[in-house]
Amino acid sequence: MVAVMIQGTGSDVGKSVLVAGLCRALANRGLRVRPFKPQNMSNNAAVTADGGEIGRAQATQAIACRVAPTVDMNPVLLKPQGDRTSQLVVRGRVRGLLHAAAWRTGRDGLLAEVIDSFRRLEAEADIVVVEGAGSPAETNLRTGDIANMGFARAAGVPVILAGDIDRGGVIASLVGTHAVIEAADATMIHGFLINKFRGDPALFSEGVATIAARTGWQPLGIVPWLAAARRLPSEDAVVLERPAAASEGRRVVACPITPRIANFDDLDPLKLEPSVELVMVPPGRPIPDAAMIVLAGSKATRADLDFVRAQGWDVDIRAHVRRGRPVLGLCGGYQMLGRRIVDPDGVEGPAGDSEGLGLLDVETVLLGDKTLTRVSGEALGARFEGYEIHVGQTTGRDTARPLALLDDGRHDGSISADGLVAGSYIHGLLGDAAQRAAWLARIGVAAQGPDHDVAVDAALDELAAGLEAALDVGAILRIARAGI
Repeated sequence: MVAVMIQGTGSDVGKSVLVAGLCRALANRGLRVRPFKPQNMSNNAAVTADGGEIGRAQATQAIACRVAPTVDMNPVLLKPQGDRTSQLVVRGRVRGLLHAAAWRTGRDGLLAEVIDSFRRLEAEADIVVVEGAGSPAETNLRTGDIANMGFARAAGVPVILAGDIDRGGVIASLVGTHAVIEAADATMIHGFLINKFRGDPALFSEGVATIAARTGWQPLGIVPWLAAARRLPSEDAVVLERPAAASEGRRVVACPITPRIANFDDLDPLKLEPSVELVMVPPGRPIPDAAMIVLAGSKATRADLDFVRAQGWDVDIRAHVRRGRPVLGLCGGYQMLGRRIVDPDGVEGPAGDSEGLGLLDVETVLLGDKTLTRVSGEALGARFEGYEIHVGQTTGRDTARPLALLDDGRHDGSISADGLVAGSYIHGLLGDAAQRAAWLARIGVAAQGPDHDVAVDAALDELAAGLEAALDVGAILRIARAGI
């Protein structure tokens, strides 16, 4: 068994990026590498070739390994629908809804399936790079854990602990983790690294020595702030809490942030365009004067539609259309643009129906199995590749003006009679450079960015080079090969 697990002192310390970069670095060394995350919680998901769904980060890490993503790479995925309710996806398929209290008692039964997925990856790889979730220092979650030390000990995988110096207190977070976790868990940790360092790493040599002395763990390096990380697909909603500063002279594309926004990585390709300013609009602020508005997906469409109205964003969107400016709705955003959304069985929350924004003459009924499929086709005269991941069927007059013709002969989406409002179930639509150019031409912008997958691949190579320079990758391999 050759594997290593990257855990963190907290959420958003950069575990997903570190694993992606390590996967590419090891793949560049000629190794067969596979990524693995036992348990993920995210509403940004990707569809695998066999029609399952996994966390977006694991799909990106598969790209880093230069292999196709599979459901074994993320066997347990939690997709939050409410403050205390999540959809449970096991090995790519929905297994039901979970309340927070039930999760603590129910996850024990999933460990065997997690280990089984891990062993399958292990059998086909030279090394498996595993990503933890949250922090092992959350001792209140330790009983029944399958995401961090519970998995590491069950599978016998050595751990490297990452701390984020950018948020401050990195010495306390690393030493504190050692102090609060069980002694048997602490022995699983063989080394530590410092992430997101700005400035001269030599200035922190004393800090590294202090951590090593107090924990007994091997220091493996100090990773600088790597700009290439910003070019990877977004997964965690925490990135939405840190809006970038606006730049003058760009055409604004605005997207309101709803509580259960999903697959907002659909908008990442817009960041490749120097003439476009992507503005993610937080609650409490009006939608700014924009060239185009995009409504992203949602894990609880009717609840998020209520939130749109409570924020007054429905007024902003209608005013935007009256000014003759386009709106694009993706997946749940498409459903919101219609006349009505009906959820007779309470698939996404309490059963009932909601009046939509009425900008498309369609209605959606949330019934049936979840659609999970990769697709390709043509829209606005340009090719695209993407995937569908949604519940429900949308029908109505405006579907007679479909947005896309899929290669399998199906039609997708709708366009309003005046051509200003469009909706689609296709995620990844803006990733293809030609397709993105067709949309930006509608707002008078000449697209200049590459295909998104080309940009992601280049970013992964940059990350790999940065980690090779900053970390003792040879020591990480020795830890993985030595095991426990």
